[in-house]
Parts: sequence; C-alpha cells; structure tokens
Amino acid sequence: MHVKKAAAVFAASGLVLGLAACGDSGSEGASGSSGGSGGSGGDNYVVAFGVEPQNPLIPGDTNENGGGRIIDEIYAGLKYYDAEGKAHNDLAKSIDLEGDKTYKVTLREDAKWADGTQVKAEDFVNAWNYTMKEALLSASFYAPILGFEEGKESMEGLKVVDDTTFTIELAQPEADFPEQLGYSAFFPLHPSAYDDLAAYGEKPVGNGPYKLEEWNHNQDATIVVNDEYNGERKPQNDGINFVFYAQNDAAYADLLAGNLDVLDTVPDSAFSTFQDELGDRAVNQPAAVFQSFTIPEKLEHFSGEEGALRRQAISRAIDRKQITDTIFQGTRTPATDFTSPVIPGHSDSLAGAEVLEYNPEEAKRLWAEADAISPFTGQFSISYNADGGHQAWADAVANSIRNTLGIDAVGNAYPDFKSLRDDVTNRTIKGAFRTGWQGDFPLLGNFLVPLYTTGASANDGDYSNPEFDALVKEAAGAKSVEEATPKYNQAQEILLKDLPAIPLWYSNVTGGSSDKVDNVSFSWKSIPVYHEITKK
Repeated sequence: MHVKKAAAVFAASGLVLGLAACGDSGSEGASGSSGGSGGSGGDNYVVAFGVEPQNPLIPGDTNENGGGRIIDEIYAGLKYYDAEGKAHNDLAKSIDLEGDKTYKVTLREDAKWADGTQVKAEDFVNAWNYTMKEALLSASFYAPILGFEEGKESMEGLKVVDDTTFTIELAQPEADFPEQLGYSAFFPLHPSAYDDLAAYGEKPVGNGPYKLEEWNHNQDATIVVNDEYNGERKPQNDGINFVFYAQNDAAYADLLAGNLDVLDTVPDSAFSTFQDELGDRAVNQPAAVFQSFTIPEKLEHFSGEEGALRRQAISRAIDRKQITDTIFQGTRTPATDFTSPVIPGHSDSLAGAEVLEYNPEEAKRLWAEADAISPFTGQFSISYNADGGHQAWADAVANSIRNTLGIDAVGNAYPDFKSLRDDVTNRTIKGAFRTGWQGDFPLLGNFLVPLYTTGASANDGDYSNPEFDALVKEAAGAKSVEEATPKYNQAQEILLKDLPAIPLWYSNVTGGSSDKVDNVSFSWKSIPVYHEITKK
C-alpha cells in the first residue's frame, strides 16, 4: 500500500507502506488509545493490532497501512493475493486479453454488495474515473490505462459493455497489468459513495469477506462477516476487532497477557525475547517491506550537484549492519536496492550499490566537496512517528551521521503516524522523514513506479528524473515480467545515483499470536491472513 504503501506506502504506504497499502510509505506505527482488549462483539471475534487510518475508508484514497488492512477485508476487487502473493480471480469470472493491449473483464453474476445489490461493471469504471478526476491518493495506479490524466472526467480506455462486462484498453501493452488488479486502487465503489464521499468513508458499503460494524476513531474498529460475499476468502471467524495502540510495547504486553490475539509489529524492546516467550506462536520471516528515509527535493542544500554529493555522503555515513545487528537483532537485513529480496527479479549486485555501504572516509570526502559548493549550516533531522517503535533506529541513524560527518543530525519525533503523514502529504514537513514501502502486488515495478516516477501518488519527496521515468515505462511495456526485470534494475541504478530516498533495510514480519487462536499465518507483505484465523 505505498510500506502505501507508504509510503508506501508509502504508507508506504508511499508511505509504506507501503509499508503502504499497502503501499504507504511503509507505515508500521499505530495511533490512539493505550490499548486493551477493546473487543466489541461475539466470542469468535479475533482481537488484532491495528493502526488508525489516515483517511476515510475509500480504496482510491488510501495508501497507508492503517486503512489498507481494513479496506482489504471489507472490499473485494477483480483479483486477490494469497499468502504467497499469487493473484487469483475474486469478483472477476475472467480477464481476457483481446489484441495486444485491451482486456475484457467479465464479473461473476453472484458478486454482491453488503446491502445485497449486485456489483456491476459500472461500479468499477465509475470508481476508477472518480479517483482520477479528484486526484485521490492512488490515482496514479491507473497511469497504464488509455486516457489517464488526473483531473480529467474519464479515461477513454474504460468502457462498460453491460452489467457484468467492461473493457480496459491500455496506452501500451503491459504484460504484468492483470497482476496489479488485486490492489485496492482497483476496487469498486458502491453507487451511494458519490453523494458524500467523506461520510461514506466513515461507514462504507463494502463487498468483501467482512463489512465494517464500528469505527471508534483513535481507539478501535470492528469488522464482521459479510454474508453477501461469495468469493474464496471465506472468514473462519465472526469478525476482527482492530485495536489502535499508542505504543507497540503496550500491544506486545497485551499479546502476552492474552488480551490481544494477533500482532504483526513486535517492539524493538522485545526482539531478543519474543521468540522464546511466544515459542511456536512467534513469527520472524522475510516480507515485502522496504524501509528508508526520504530527503525532499526542495530541502535546502539537497538539490543539484551539491545535493547529489550530500545524499551520497549521508548514505555512506550510516552503519546499517551495526544498526540492524544491535537494534533489530536479526529481524532486518541491510538494503542493497529499493525493492525487497522476496520480490522476483531482486538484485543485490546493482551498479552503484556501494553507495549503501558504510564508508566514513568517503562520506567525509563527499560532504567536504559539497561544502566547497555551499557550506552546510543548521540541523539535519529525520522525522518519524513515535507510536511506531522507530525512535531507537532513527536516533541510531542520526548518531551515525553526526559522528561521521560532524553535523547536527537528530531524530525528530511526531506523536503519531497520522500527524507525520499529514505533514508529509501537505508538504509542510521540515527536513528528512521516514518512509518505506509494503508491497501492493509482488512485482519490482510496484516498489519503483508509485514512489519515484514524476508526480506519482507516493512520491513524497517530489523526485523527478525523465530518464528514470522512461526506463520504468519501457519495463512496464515488456512482453513478460522476466523481460521487464533488467529494465527495472537499470532504473534502480539511476536511483542509486540520485538517492531520492536513502535505503536502509528490509524488514521481516515479526509478530505472533495468543493461545486463544489457531491457523495464524502472515502474508508475503507481512499482514496476518485474517479470514483464516480461528478462535479456540
């Protein structure tokens, strides 16, 4: 979801996240109450760690982890991703290529909204056009479709044939396009959404395995089984109660006490103990989560030739191995690129990747060369959300930069994830800020296009390089995913020169479950597979 995925982001996620949706730019933080069981329903409700959504629950306006994990359960799209990241048809009966760039989509006749009305082809087309017209956060995911342009009324490439059929014509052939259709940006909207989108987002009519029962802001949200859903993701419980915690330590304490059933973000204070304390209920496995911090293009001293030198110096000044060994204790791996090792096509030997290696002497040389252009004054800050367990690493990274370069580098805490993301989204943030990406779909391009192409939805630093844009467009137009990989990695080599974000490490999913639940697994992008969880 742009780590939204994400960041990243996001969330990022973007500002992900995703880590989010999602891409957020990799959002791992939670906000709100100090926690507690918070359950509001039957004995078979699973109590799960959650994050206060940044925005109302609108698929096309969500690119962070908090909203993304709820949206993925209360909506259904043409496809869905299983725990390994493989795409399966969900509401789509078939998606057939006609010619070289037009897809004919046929919906299942039994696809229903939670209110019992039929999900129609126009519900998809109208949602995507509306998201583009209003330039919502995930609009750029439609860029491959013919006629895409934010602010326009509609895309020429979308045509409704009848209630269960529509066509998608792309601007150019893209072999991996159907694999993207399980991402939330491609979900439909109920016809009632357009009367008052903000109000609808507070109490949406979904079409997924669950439906929203209650959302108490900064406290919790409860989803319950949607009996109208006829897809493959059949819930094995009565619902999920997402509890929003102010601190991850409180969430972990509740997990140990049996007040929380599922946690996907173990605090750093428990990294050395959680696997012993939870035993076979602990999880520590690779996931499609990339962590970084972004230096905005507009930040003084960080543009042009001077900026390129300073970005390289900052990257060279970070001792990633020491930080991952000391703070994360085997739950993170130093980054060698801008994607994730679990994504097909990932490379650990890109040209220019040495800029991600700790080299104090080279860092000092580069910084001095930049100072010869224009002397640096003031403070270099890295902002993060205090509720997400980020203080230890942010301070460690700042210390590494300060000790190497002799500048005033500090971590800057925001109280919660939402306030950080609001300043990032509104471009009012000062200095650098934590970002990352939690995969939306398991493709290299998903970690690159939404975050670094000109004007993309999770491009929080406003980076722009026409050569990079051209390469990822060329990669998207390749005849197969395998043929696209070299182009995507060539584009990454441009990023390693420009460093719009400073890659830090890849995250494992570190989490666990209580002794009150069974069948707990975590997906390729580190989120629990909620519908499979059963209560004892």
